[in-house]
Amino acid sequence: MKIVCADKNEATKLASLIFIKDGMETFISSVVNVYENEIVISLKDKSVHSIVLRDPEQVEIFTDFIQSVLEKENRITDTKATNDTVEITKG
Repeated sequence: MKIVCADKNEATKLASLIFIKDGMETFISSVVNVYENEIVISLKDKSVHSIVLRDPEQVEIFTDFIQSVLEKENRITDTKATNDTVEITKG
């Protein structure tokens, strides 16, 4: 799955926040809020972060996907940021 962010910095931030490779775990605990093309997520360490995606369609794709991960329907196995895009591998 690919998620397109507003720019390279947002993509790098999302890739680093979504998945911890050392522990092979998803670090997001919930989606706190959505504002047009911006998503606010809460992490397992109780911190909250804002990520700006390209458009509201990308927000919808991401929130649907991350909800399936949080409900344990899917599992993230890797993330990679390339320019403004985050590639998420699920298993």
